[in-house]
Amino acid sequence: MSRDLWAVLPVKELDGAKQRLSPLLAPPRRRALAEVMLTEVLEALAATRGLAGILVVTLDPWAAAQARRIGARIVAEGAREGHTGSVAAALRLLAREGRSGAMAVPGDIPAATAAEFEAVLAAHGGAPAFTIAAAHDEMGSNAVACSPPDVVPLRFGDNSFFPHLEAARRRGIAPCVLRLPGIGLDIDHPADLAAFLRLPQSAGTRTRAWLEANGVAAALAEQGLG
Repeated sequence: MSRDLWAVLPVKELDGAKQRLSPLLAPPRRRALAEVMLTEVLEALAATRGLAGILVVTLDPWAAAQARRIGARIVAEGAREGHTGSVAAALRLLAREGRSGAMAVPGDIPAATAAEFEAVLAAHGGAPAFTIAAAHDEMGSNAVACSPPDVVPLRFGDNSFFPHLEAARRRGIAPCVLRLPGIGLDIDHPADLAAFLRLPQSAGTRTRAWLEANGVAAALAEQGLG
């Protein structure tokens, strides 16, 4: 496991967050949920042993303040270039600095734990190496570790998992694939919220408490998604 592997977390401006949850939540509540989920991910990363640091790519003042609270480094380069552009900018920066690796994660995996992030680090081999934790539907790429940071070109989206595997193989790297329930469950649609509530490790999270306190769990049940 690299001693100089950084977590990279892109955060877009939160006022426009989670628009695919609009059938269930009004804009202020979508932002509030995004804030709760981001806080959980930041705190899980802060508790993860083996990381050299946490790099947050954002222009959002609230997100930047939360990142500073846990001692993360904040950069703005690429912050308005989407998830892929933000991660690419951070990986280029880390590569220029001579860092040995990076693990890119999203801010909407509130059931992810420090133990799961440590599992990604433990599975990640020496350079050149590529480790990926898939989304639960094997479409998205919810944690991607690369050594060196820019060893494999990354392109995130609704169908990125298998293209990322192929991109690693084209670079002569056998990808290491992990399936971890917390990392694997990103929140984009109302059905994802229902799946989160069914996940045993969601118990005790701030996100679950917020969903229950704000009537979202009950609304999902009424829609047959609970």
